[in-house]
Amino acid sequence: MNKSTFLRICALAACFVPLAAQAEIPPTWSETSGIQVRKDEMARLYITPTRIVSTYAGTDGKLVRNSEALLRQGNGQAQMGQNNCCLMTSTENEKASIVLDFGRELHGGLKLVMGTSSYRTPSLVRIRFGESVGEANSQTDNTEWRVGYATDDHAKRDIILEIPRDGMMELGNTGFRFVRIDLLENNRTIALKEASAILRYRDIPYLGSFQCNDTLLNRIWETGAYTVHLNMQEYLWDGIKRDRLVWLGDLHPELRTVTRVFGANEVVARSMDLACQQYPLPQWMNGMSAYSLWYLINQHDWYRQTGDMDYLRQHASYISGLIHLIDNKVDADGHEHLSPRRFLDWPSSGNPQGVEAGYRALLIWAMQNATHLSRLLGNEEDAALCQDIEQRVKKIILPHNGLKQAAALMELAGTMPADQACDEVISIGGGKGFSTFYGYYMLEALAKAEAYDTALDIIRQFWGGMIAMGATTFWEDFNLEWMENAAPIDQPVPSGKKDIHGDFGAYCYPGFRHSLCHGWASGPTAWLTDHVLGVEIVDPAKRQVRITPHLGNLEWAQGTYPTPWGVIKVSHKRKANGKIESSVQLPKGVKRVK
Repeated sequence: MNKSTFLRICALAACFVPLAAQAEIPPTWSETSGIQVRKDEMARLYITPTRIVSTYAGTDGKLVRNSEALLRQGNGQAQMGQNNCCLMTSTENEKASIVLDFGRELHGGLKLVMGTSSYRTPSLVRIRFGESVGEANSQTDNTEWRVGYATDDHAKRDIILEIPRDGMMELGNTGFRFVRIDLLENNRTIALKEASAILRYRDIPYLGSFQCNDTLLNRIWETGAYTVHLNMQEYLWDGIKRDRLVWLGDLHPELRTVTRVFGANEVVARSMDLACQQYPLPQWMNGMSAYSLWYLINQHDWYRQTGDMDYLRQHASYISGLIHLIDNKVDADGHEHLSPRRFLDWPSSGNPQGVEAGYRALLIWAMQNATHLSRLLGNEEDAALCQDIEQRVKKIILPHNGLKQAAALMELAGTMPADQACDEVISIGGGKGFSTFYGYYMLEALAKAEAYDTALDIIRQFWGGMIAMGATTFWEDFNLEWMENAAPIDQPVPSGKKDIHGDFGAYCYPGFRHSLCHGWASGPTAWLTDHVLGVEIVDPAKRQVRITPHLGNLEWAQGTYPTPWGVIKVSHKRKANGKIESSVQLPKGVKRVK
């Protein structure tokens, strides 16, 4: 396994027990056997709990004994007897429970290894997975979405099952950090020898890196990288607990993070392929026209990072068909009728006028990218058509209506000056009004306006705010206002405090349904690499890159940037006279241009 970065990010190295490397499929399971088989692409680690969050040990304090045994690394083997086990007991009136913390958000399940329980028959227990302590202690309601309740409609997180007397078992497949175990039957004692989390992840090296003199920014970069890493399962998911699906709009910030941290990983291309299969034309991607626009932007960025013309040609007919579908829905006066449903991100939904302005800017941006794609594919007719659509849409430029998401898109599409967008809307109130998805494009807009100090301060305030509340991965949504009088996710909520996970959230993610590991929130990782380290692939066909660092209020920054031709290494330091001194190491054959 790639050493360092993954273990450093997890900060759980002492608890890791890697399995042996995946072997080839045994000959008896080969294709000649007539049985269809598929190897698991993911690797697995068993992780020991880092602490006992809480127990219910009864009025006499004896229902949970020797709980510290669960904090010792085990060997995965069941045993006869109860030596060195955590003993959990129930009576007629009281039942033991325990909440475990595995130290960091994980994707996977739980392995229980038993000693000898008091009955020969299996014992009935309840297992609850939680991304926060509050969620692990919460009740489940799958009939409706409401604040204070969890759901397990995307991944089962609340499970009642029988566990063996002297054996072992594995269960669960979800996103979590905490696990609560409850005895459900009277007059039982179970002996838990081990309760290990199963981390299921893609075993790949962290090729990109970022370090600077601000340790909070370093942690934010790593947290964004780890957030996306967990979502890199067989396909690139949006969330590991909920939204375990490929969403084409949400995929864009993930694509940028993946390519800056892991390079051209196959999970991105595979996910776009899947989306085309699931939503053939004339359907919109994910049933939303905006996400078909994001598909074009994704294809453009994927080519810019990889230079993979073979892959682009495989999508040529879909790209052309989508361009013509859009053309048929934009009239000569610039009115478009792509779809009655408008979507940027959930927090912007309460401002329909702003969403309309942002949606039109997104359409313009997508047509600009589609023009370039068409020219790469040698389709000048489609390129001209994209430019014509762009000009038609530009006949109607709507006001942003105070929506930061809209202003960011308008600036990126070139329909609003950078300084105006940032001064009027985006920088007002700092991180207030930011969102975990579109906050990335707000940061991009600030960079275009050369407001690097402002952008860095907002990253510290907004994404750093999640970390201050116990986050080890970035969340589906977050507001700075939530922090007031709120308990962090890694603690039981004291009386009089708000639960920052269970008491907030809206739209499709109220309360504990809210995902605390959402790939669309990883934008600062790509942003810090692109703008602070200043690395940009200009022309992949010519292997040309540009290095333009922007330290803002930092003293130094250094890191690496993966390309198809090798890893770029950069180091920037502010000299006493204010000028930046840089050291750049380029792979062989790569040319630096201005």
